[in-house]
Amino acid sequence: MIKVIHKVDITAKRLRRITSFKVYLTNPSLRTALFSPIKGTDDEMGNMVETAILSQWMHRDYLDLTYARWKDGEVDLVLIDDKKFKPIWGVEIKWSNRYFEKPQELSSLIQFCKTNGFTSSLVTSIDKQGTKKTGELSFTFLPASVYAYNIGENTLRMKSTLY
Repeated sequence: MIKVIHKVDITAKRLRRITSFKVYLTNPSLRTALFSPIKGTDDEMGNMVETAILSQWMHRDYLDLTYARWKDGEVDLVLIDDKKFKPIWGVEIKWSNRYFEKPQELSSLIQFCKTNGFTSSLVTSIDKQGTKKTGELSFTFLPASVYAYNIGENTLRMKSTLY
């Protein structure tokens, strides 16, 4: 019913003491069943979108998904290479189109990318799609629904080739 995601720091190093983590429902529809329905404009929608995207990733086996949080920022999803213990990518899950017009406001993601030597990252939106540059960084914006669909489609394709 729930999935725990552990925290790493800005360099994606695991913390010695696990004192904080995020807890997600395994399916966003459980939230509606437990509480009340929400609309696309409600404040809780951002958390629902994050849950929906994470629930798609949960169908992958042996995937070390974490989130990064440090004093000045946070990145919603970070994939760690389990052999090198380095981040492979970071994704910022947003339920807003604001950052498509103002990618420079993604200060936490910018800091995370620079610290880890990334030149690009993915950011979700409500319905905006495209690539925006800020400095040396390139951000690919994708509607959250398309991103969730792509994760599911790719996961099914991967699993069908295994069996």
